[in-house]
Amino acid sequence: MTTTQPTASAPVERLVSLDALRGFDMFWILGADSLVYALHQMAKNPVTQFFAEQLDHAEWAGFHFYDLIFPLFVFIMGVSTVFSLGKILAREGRAAAVQRVVKRGVLLFVIGLIYSGGFTNPWPDMRLMGVLNRIALCYTFGGLAFIFCRPRMLAGIAAALLLGYWAMLALAPFPDVRPTPGGDAVITKEAGIKNVSQLNLASTNLLRGSYIQGVNFTDYLDQKYLPGRKYDGTYDPEGLLSTLPAFVTGLLGIFAGLLLQNKALPDLKKVAWLLGAGAASAALGWLWSLEMPVIKKIWTSSYVLVAGGYSAMLLGTFYWIVDVKKWQSWCRPFIWIGMNPITLYLTSNFLGGLGFHKLALRLAGGPVKQFFDAHLVVGSGELVISLVGVLLFVWFARFLHQRKIFLRL
Repeated sequence: MTTTQPTASAPVERLVSLDALRGFDMFWILGADSLVYALHQMAKNPVTQFFAEQLDHAEWAGFHFYDLIFPLFVFIMGVSTVFSLGKILAREGRAAAVQRVVKRGVLLFVIGLIYSGGFTNPWPDMRLMGVLNRIALCYTFGGLAFIFCRPRMLAGIAAALLLGYWAMLALAPFPDVRPTPGGDAVITKEAGIKNVSQLNLASTNLLRGSYIQGVNFTDYLDQKYLPGRKYDGTYDPEGLLSTLPAFVTGLLGIFAGLLLQNKALPDLKKVAWLLGAGAASAALGWLWSLEMPVIKKIWTSSYVLVAGGYSAMLLGTFYWIVDVKKWQSWCRPFIWIGMNPITLYLTSNFLGGLGFHKLALRLAGGPVKQFFDAHLVVGSGELVISLVGVLLFVWFARFLHQRKIFLRL
């Protein structure tokens, strides 16, 4: 395989829009969604119902706004890879870039293990795969691919992974792990399984082309070969096989980064390419969903294209507003958050299961919540708690930014 080293002949100005978009993404992860839930509890109506549903994951097949949060972060990481590794390649060479990728990937994977509980519980009640672990694997794969492969080769790898994953799920036979095996003719109408006690791994009834929750080739491999605790009982949404198409999400970000890095292309054309290519990718993904459903929990190939398309369109929008038009005052809180995502994410975890919301309960719970519920409207107390939680993590992000405290892995 012929390889070339990507070039970065001149220092690249930092993309403020990328920090802002990353911060926008983290804004919802850190607890801003609780504001919408609280509003819905205060005044239940079709509008609040719609937004509350969008800020919760689809149970299985389908796509909500919240199903974009994770792949958007991986996509942004791919964009950042082009600029960060491009600088290292230009200054220090390929060996230094490889060392950076491997070191950072391993460290992030270890942090992911700690985030999921580390050694809190004895084996096998330990989770090996999780959000940060998948991010670490996607970063390592994407970084090394960027270092050693031309863009055309990257495109070929992306296509091979998506088509290969589809072929495995559509054609590879696997045992029907349900206690009462069903036939292929009715499998799409039967309920999935989530309880370990329901598994029948010794089944001799083979299936193929199933996308049922807990009863598909991806989940079967997790059930049989992924050790430790699975997040969803019998399988893990960040499991073994589904990591392969997740690599493509990062590669899509790399393609977007290469586009933005191209100084020969005018800014408005970059925006047009991001919006157009994003719309085409999303449309292709929804078309593919007629055969392969859009499912986040097994990161189907159609889901990759849909989420990647929306991510590209969001990036194009932010790039036009923030970097082209220079309208930046409105997004400063997002910039603060976006420049310290791992620090804020870990801090939220270390504060407890509810993160900054749990800290907000200490400041605005109990009698404070009761006061607002009694004197304003029932449910307003929870809204105040949610608002305090959001203000806390925004303030903390601003505090870190002002003092130039950034966690660099």
